[in-house]
Amino acid sequence: MKKVVVGMSGGVDSSVAALLCKEAGYEVIGLFMKNWHDDSVTISDECPWVEDSNDAMLVADKLGIPFQTVDLSDTYKERIVDYMFDEYEKGRTPNPDVLCNREIKFDVFLDIALSLGADFVATGHYCRKGSIENENNTVYRLLSGVDPNKDQSYFLCQLNQYQLSKTLFPIGELHKDEVRRIARENGLITAEKRDSQGLCFIGKVKLPDFLKQKLAPKEGDIIEIPADTEVLNPVSSISADTMVAQPQKIDYQPEMGKIVGKHEGAHYFTNGQRKGLAVGGTPEPLFVLATDVDKNIVYVGQGKEHPGLYNDQLWVDQDDLHWIRKDLMLKIGEQKEYKARIRYRQPLSSATLEMMDNGLLVSFYEPQFAITSGQFVAFYDEEELIASGIIQ
Repeated sequence: MKKVVVGMSGGVDSSVAALLCKEAGYEVIGLFMKNWHDDSVTISDECPWVEDSNDAMLVADKLGIPFQTVDLSDTYKERIVDYMFDEYEKGRTPNPDVLCNREIKFDVFLDIALSLGADFVATGHYCRKGSIENENNTVYRLLSGVDPNKDQSYFLCQLNQYQLSKTLFPIGELHKDEVRRIARENGLITAEKRDSQGLCFIGKVKLPDFLKQKLAPKEGDIIEIPADTEVLNPVSSISADTMVAQPQKIDYQPEMGKIVGKHEGAHYFTNGQRKGLAVGGTPEPLFVLATDVDKNIVYVGQGKEHPGLYNDQLWVDQDDLHWIRKDLMLKIGEQKEYKARIRYRQPLSSATLEMMDNGLLVSFYEPQFAITSGQFVAFYDEEELIASGIIQ
């Protein structure tokens, strides 16, 4: 009998994942990861780890499977929290959920599971795994979940072939309402539990309060940029001879607009952000167009249709490009059309990928809202996620 260690978070999805693994004939062990201690920055008790751990333990008891808790908080702080602070300090916006999957759930957690003799780990992610035989090797495929409203493949965009080979996604073929129905029918305490929100393993937080633990407040100007400013939507400069891209970004300067308010730190804001500016009196809501952490300036524009919020190109450095399907890697000078998304739950958009000497140029058919440095872009071939990268 093959052994599966299930990452049980105390939610309904991982609870049903454990149930389905047991019903499939696996020897199942439930494992809860404790990754955060500091409750001082959370703004709700929606995701307290003690309650979640207890719920996971009760589900394991109901299923008659062994259950353990492991404390990974030191590793989580080093690999996720410290990275977040560093990125925000640079004026970039990281995605802790993608990092958490790459660095914790499918790395440290996977190693612990294998040390317990597991053949696989299983999680409650809404995605699927497939495989094809390619030149005597098995190539694993990361596929979208069947439920289009819950598909979580984007969050797993940094996984590799080894991690996929050791992973099961038991609920990937189900819709959320089916998962809850299965939990109810089997008397699982988590059947009606609300989905957790906020940072992976931390919960719902006021991000500025969280960042203030390390990044001190520093008052600066909020400058409004008129919609007709001529610097908007520059085109990337590409040398056809060397196949080296030199993508340009909008270079906002204070003299292009007017001061409309003050902020506590440019590193607390991100492109496309609307809430938290505390500036009123404008005909349309203000959105963050860009931040300059060196000058401590937040640039804003009125209305969601402000042209400064949209761009049709982005760039991924060579070192930040990750191929799940290495057999589909583009060669230098090669172009191919794929679908792409730059944030979770965003509809897929058609884009042309062009490989250069120093990275990947992504050109969208339609301008994208608030392309943000530090976030991940994921590339899809139909329902398969084949590659991803960190946006510059």
